[in-house]
Amino acid sequence: MILPNLKHLHYLVVLHQELHFVKAAKRCNVSQSTLSSAIQNLEEQFGSQLLEREHKTFVFTPFGMELVARSKALLTQAHELVNFAQSAGNWQAGSLKLGVIPTIAPFLFEGVITEVTAHLPEINLQLQEDTTANLLTQLNEGTLDLLILALPMETPGCKQLPIGHDPFHLVAHKELAESLVSPLDMSILPKESVFLLHKEHCMTGHAVSACGLKQTEQVSALAASSLHTLIQLANSKRGFTFMPELAINNDILHSTSLISMPAEAGGYREIGLVWRNGTTRLRLFRYLAELFAPLMPIPTFKR
Repeated sequence: MILPNLKHLHYLVVLHQELHFVKAAKRCNVSQSTLSSAIQNLEEQFGSQLLEREHKTFVFTPFGMELVARSKALLTQAHELVNFAQSAGNWQAGSLKLGVIPTIAPFLFEGVITEVTAHLPEINLQLQEDTTANLLTQLNEGTLDLLILALPMETPGCKQLPIGHDPFHLVAHKELAESLVSPLDMSILPKESVFLLHKEHCMTGHAVSACGLKQTEQVSALAASSLHTLIQLANSKRGFTFMPELAINNDILHSTSLISMPAEAGGYREIGLVWRNGTTRLRLFRYLAELFAPLMPIPTFKR
């Protein structure tokens, strides 16, 4: 039995992602004819059609879709095998591609780099910042090894390891804060006075559910794309926002007239590590949990 060429399977996966031969060939650094020949080679080898072609368009056949899914899993295992071989079986060596969401990355990257450099000097750390959905896609496709996400979050095909709690705080201009009573009652906030991130950021859902914000009419239609934009909106005295303690501890309120107050009912988001099922690097990931937990406002992981 002749085994399929891994490079050809990689071309197939990229073609499925791009759905365009020219773009896929460019990503793979090959000519369009080379990529087309590789797809035809796979069809001949498996004796089944992968694409239904019509002039300059194509769609994947059911068999082609199934082969893409199986190829992703196979390529991921191949990458882990190469990494294992390059580190000579040393779990404390090799490359590590770590993805982190935007509401955590700016406040954690420095600490992560410091800890990994000090305790795992033979690890080649590569960091990436992106949304939860994009990071999970890359993790499942094998282009990332490990994620730091805010939980709870559905992560099919992956394991989660919580490492800490990140309490939410209500943030307001000091002049607006004077009108608030203690303990905080979110139900008394004016309509459209609470600024949140776009829904693609998981922090919005976490903040709403964790902080007792049950009245949707209190949420402003003006959604922000970053925590720093939320800070500017709140500092303009136009309303309130929620901010994770991780960001506050890293001086995100510096040079503003904002003050922070613990959110209602002690709301928080959980932060954890996420990796693919069946990974061969479990020992490394649990050690990283030990290193990263102390960086959390409230560490929860213990060896």
